[in-house]
Parts: sequence; structure tokens; C-alpha cells
Amino acid sequence: MGTDAFAFWLREPGTGEIRAETLRPPGPDEVLVRTLYSGVSRASEALVFRGGVPPSQRALMRAPFQAGDFPAPVKYGYLNVGIVEQGPGALLGRTVFALYPHQTAYVVPAAAVFPVPDGVPPARAVLAGTVETAVNALWDAAPLVGDRIAVVGAGMVGCCVARLLSQIVGVRVTVVDVDPGKAGVAAALGAGFALPPDATPDCDLVFHTSATSEGLQLSLDLLEPEGTVIDLSWYGDTVVRLSLGGAFHSGRLGIRSSQVGAVAPARRRNRTARARVEFALTLLRDPAFDALLTGSSRFEELPEVMARLADGRQPALCHLITYGTR
Repeated sequence: MGTDAFAFWLREPGTGEIRAETLRPPGPDEVLVRTLYSGVSRASEALVFRGGVPPSQRALMRAPFQAGDFPAPVKYGYLNVGIVEQGPGALLGRTVFALYPHQTAYVVPAAAVFPVPDGVPPARAVLAGTVETAVNALWDAAPLVGDRIAVVGAGMVGCCVARLLSQIVGVRVTVVDVDPGKAGVAAALGAGFALPPDATPDCDLVFHTSATSEGLQLSLDLLEPEGTVIDLSWYGDTVVRLSLGGAFHSGRLGIRSSQVGAVAPARRRNRTARARVEFALTLLRDPAFDALLTGSSRFEELPEVMARLADGRQPALCHLITYGTR
């Protein structure tokens, strides 16, 4: 007999639904996890919800345990924390993180789950995938002591990047966003804040996460000569337009992409993707990351909640989904 579960699916762009799932019993090297919390990574999941993954990127942008194909029907998500109910003795009863979609229970290989360290609350642990992305970005960028750095875009990834940068001695980090309400979040993360017109154009390094042409243009405009923009945005099928007739060439400015699909080249020789997630989980002992958990809803509300998150009616950083299991 399989174990019944329920999962959130995108039935068609703009419409989500809850579907019943039947789980097979776990094998000797597998675990059955009962979900406690999942997190909505608003930027990427809103893009998926709207059907905005371009055909050329559909294979590359698959989540590890995605079911179905873009644009729909598809089961998509990657921030999940639960308790191991069946599996190897070393994991039985442990709270674990997995890159799994929004689903009440699931069976995966034991190697696909990451025990949550002591001192990390389960709700905060849903941020592990986003902190992992931020870690990879800092490995790509290699910020230096005393750098003046801006983070353009105060979404989940930008906020995680800002918190990690704020821990480097002598670094001045400023979060730049069009929403003045993000000033409080920036302060909680130990960073300064500026609206775009007020940002100081003296940066050695800029991290861009807004996924807009305007944000990327501003990021270039904030650089000192020979500075670099590290772009973490996923634009999907959005066309990006820039004006490069100003200081881009004369200032020898750079734009470099960073994404979490592979370990940054600077650490690839001695870090694995698993070690990167494990490290990210230890960083979540920091209570400052709670500033990113900006709302919660029950799992059964997810179809309506995802629609509101996708079209901006319900602003959020990480929206927490609760499953009624403790």
C-alpha cells in the first residue's frame, strides 16, 4: 500500500491546484519525509507560475525533483523542510532540508536530504537553498576587506547576499531597492539602504538581483572604473535592454553571471554541491535571516496564494507554507 500525499501543481500558466499523490514505500537507501514547512521562492516561482520559462532554458532550469515539464502541468519548488518518518536509523526522526516541491510527504534517496543542524529552527531552514545561492555568488565575486558594495534588488537572494557581505570586516554594503519599505529589512540584516536616486556611485562591486533592465543599468552606473556587476537575476523570457554608450567601455566595467547550478569555479576544486548546502545550513544559525520570512499560509491555500504572489497582490520575500505537522 502506498502512502497518500498531496502536492501543489501548476495546471496551466496562471492556475495552480492541489493533487493527490500515491507514494511508494521507501527502499533501503531512501527516506520518507513528512513536510513541516516549504518556502515559496517568489521570483523564480512567480516566473514559472506565469509560464515565463523560455523554451531554450526549460531543460536547464528544471528543479531537482520537478515533475512534469515547463510550461505546464508541472510540480515545481525547491525549499522543503520535514521530518524523516521512515529510513536509515541515522536519519529516522531527524529534521531535514530537501530541494523538493510543495508536497505533504515524499520519498527520495537518503543522500538527497540534509540534516538541519542544532540551533537552526525548522521554519528558518527553508532558506537553505537561497543562502546556498548567496554563498556561491560570494565565491564567484571574491569581495575584499574594505570594499564598497551595493546589492540592487531586495528580494530573497539579494537579502541573503547582503547579510553574508555584512559579516566581512570593513565592507560597506548598501541594499538598493525601489520599495522604501525594504529599509527595515536591510537594517535587520546589518546593511544600509538607499532608493535608486540616492545610491552612491562609488562601488567596487555590485550584486544585481532585481531581474529588470533598470536594475542592471543602475548596477553598472554605481560602479567605479574597472568594477564588476555580479548578476544573479533569472530573467526568463524577459528582454533586457542596456545603454552601454557611457562609462561601460571607458571604465572597463564588467558583468558576470552567477547561478547555483554548479559550484563556483573558485571553489570547485575542493567543494561539492552537497558541502555547499551543508555550509549554508550552518549559516542559518544566524537569527537575522528571520527578516526574510515575511508571511505564512496553510498548504491548502497555496493555489490562491501563489496567484497573489505571482502578480504582486501579496508582496513577500520568502512566503512560508505550513503543513500542520509537528
